[in-house]
Parts: sequence; structure tokens; C-alpha cells
Amino acid sequence: MSSEIIKHNPFQSMIDRFNIAADILKLDDSIKQKLQRPEKQITVNFSITLDNGNVQNFEGYRVIHNTALGPSKGGIRYDTAVNLDEVKALAAWMTWKSAVTGIPFGGAKGGIICDPRNHSKTELEKITRAYTKALSDIFGPEKDVPAPDMGTGPDEMGWLMDEFSILHGRPIHAVVTGKHLHSGGSLGRVEATGRGVSIITLLALEKLKIRPARATAAIQGFGNVGLHSALFLHEKGVKIVAVSDVSEAFYNPNGINIPELILYYNLNNKTIKGYPNSVAIKHEDLLLLDVDVLIPAAKEDVITQKNAGDIKARIIVEGANGPVASDADQILHDKNILVVPDILANAGGVTVSYFEWLQNSLLESWRISQINKRLEDILEKGFETVFRVAVKHNVTPRIAAYIIALKKVAETQSVKEVALEAPLFKQN
Repeated sequence: MSSEIIKHNPFQSMIDRFNIAADILKLDDSIKQKLQRPEKQITVNFSITLDNGNVQNFEGYRVIHNTALGPSKGGIRYDTAVNLDEVKALAAWMTWKSAVTGIPFGGAKGGIICDPRNHSKTELEKITRAYTKALSDIFGPEKDVPAPDMGTGPDEMGWLMDEFSILHGRPIHAVVTGKHLHSGGSLGRVEATGRGVSIITLLALEKLKIRPARATAAIQGFGNVGLHSALFLHEKGVKIVAVSDVSEAFYNPNGINIPELILYYNLNNKTIKGYPNSVAIKHEDLLLLDVDVLIPAAKEDVITQKNAGDIKARIIVEGANGPVASDADQILHDKNILVVPDILANAGGVTVSYFEWLQNSLLESWRISQINKRLEDILEKGFETVFRVAVKHNVTPRIAAYIIALKKVAETQSVKEVALEAPLFKQN
């Protein structure tokens, strides 16, 4: 395996940032090693009968990174590129994301190697139910709570909840979040991550004294996160000049009419391909546009040492998990670009997932105004804390977020482990 591949391994990027924060905290080596490694890594294999009568085997994963702060929490993605290193990184990010926002969850992630676009709804249901059966002793409201991710949504979460409930002989709504409303889902959950990204973006603009009405933004990715980020920022007066999805990228210096684009997207089989009111550009060029805000909301490692020097945005808000590789961090810092890290920027999803889990557990249903206000309060507090710690330690907001998260998890871990012999922090 080449060093280039290792360098851009998302798990390695997480470890690189983790180590910097751990050294600043002077974490003891034994605690460091424990928090770097997942508590559990489960690989499952299962078969389903396809619509054409053929039997196909699938491989899936569930990684429980840490449960010191509470039940592990994290999405399940269906994608052909799913691999164990990716799932390990995503699980760890969930741990830090919950910790930095004060949500009482640990971190987990799951995935199945498949292309959901190549399967019927019946086949996807079979895949989801088989995966749930294979992990029925791992999932649970007080143990491990899945959620939607790339390639999954409310349907898959509903099938998971139903299968888990059947296996346990009673309805258990709190085993999963991101469900349809009629299955115990929460108002505001679908748009939660995008709403959170927009809240954080507005706070970052305020930090640099840029008025939203004078700000421009480019958004890579027009799935759930990118779409809602674009919509909420557009409503606040931010001019969205570029968007992209897997099919195409578009640019309009006068601003894209986001409600019109969303209507086109919904009528065009969930793709922006062929949108008429903008100019098509190369996908990679979107990242290099001269804008105030760049929101990478697609996949990991889209900004690396190869293109970081050409980034012109003043602010990067990480809508996706790990869109900036660790080898790009110093380059962006030297260019004085404010990077709001993923574990803060896209934490709106896990926050409202927590609200859904809480409503299910308490047999309550909250108003949308109540949910949005609580979400805003939590993210504003997290933003303020991260920037206060960044100033205190003279580090980037990313490292500050890791410092906050690691300190909280390490301290809680040490309290829970009565037999722990090693000191939490290095002794001088």
C-alpha cells in the first residue's frame, strides 16, 4: 500500500488530529491507546434472495468506538466503497461529535457494501432486516442506536426498528433514530444536519464580521445535508453561487435560486443534472471558487495537500465527515482560512437524533419550534466553547474541538473504570 493511500486514509486523518490534542492534554499513553481503538468491530455476512430468484451475499460492519458517555450512536451507510477503516473513522468522529456538543452518547458507525440504487425496495428491506438480525445483540436503546447515513433513510430505519421489535416481542421505538414520523420519528430530524451547518456557518460569518446578505457560498454535495444547508442559508440572505452532486456541478455568479433548484431536483429523479439556469463547471473547480464560504458536504478527503493551496474561500464549514485530509490542515491554517471542523459543524444530526431518542424513551412528542430552539442553543454553546479553547491553547478550532472531546471522554472513561491502574494524564 502506498504512503499516499495511507496519508488519505480517513482513520489516519482522525488519528493525526487526535494525537495533537492528546499531546496538548498530556494524556497518558495507555488512555491514548484505548481511546484510539474501537471497543468493538463487528463484521457480518448474510444472504438474501433477490427479486430474480438469485441468492446474493453481503458484507456489513458495525464499529462501536466508545460508550463512556452513553449508548453508542451512529449511522448506517449503504455504499460500494464502505470499508472497515472508513467505518472506524466515522465511529470515532461520532464519539468526539457527541462529546463536543454535550450529547450523552458514545460513537458508532455501520455500513453494508452495496449500491442501493441497484436494488428494489423489497431487496433493500430484506438487506436491512438481515443486517438487523445479524446485529440484534449489539443494537438496543441503552446499548447502540443506529441512524440513517449515506444511502439510507427513514424506510431503512423503520425496517430496522420493526425487525428489532419482532425479535424482542414488543415495539421498541428508541432502538433507532431517523424514522418516519408515523414510526416514532421526530419533527426536524430530516433537515437537522443541514440546519446545523447553516447555524454554524452564520456564526462563523459573524466571527469574521461578514454580513450574510453580503456573503457568497459554494456547496459541494446536494444530498440531504447540502440541500438543506443551501436552503437555510439562502433564506438568511447568503448568495449560493455554486452547487454540485455526483452528476454535475453548476456556477452562477449572480446566485442560484435554491427553492427553484430543489423543485428541479425533486422532479428530476433526485439529481441536479441538466439544471438550466447556471453554467456547468468541473467538480474539482467548485472547491477552488473565490467565495466567502465553502461547504464540502459530500465525502471524505476532497481537500488534500494537492489542492489546499488553491482554496480561496475565507471559511470552510465541514458539512461532510472528514472532507479535509489531515495533510491539508497546516496549509489552510497558513492561508488564514477558518475551518469549522466536522465534529462541530455537522453535529445537528446527532443532536436531533438525541431529541428523537429522548422523545421515544419518555413517550413524548415535541413541537418543531422547541426542537429548533434547543438545537440552536446547543450548537451556539458548542461553537463558543470551541473558539474559547482555541484561543486559550493557541490552536485551530479543529484541534480545540478535539481537546474538548478527548478531555471529556478520557475523564469519564477513568471514572467508569474502577480497576484502571494507569494515570489519566502524564505525571511531570
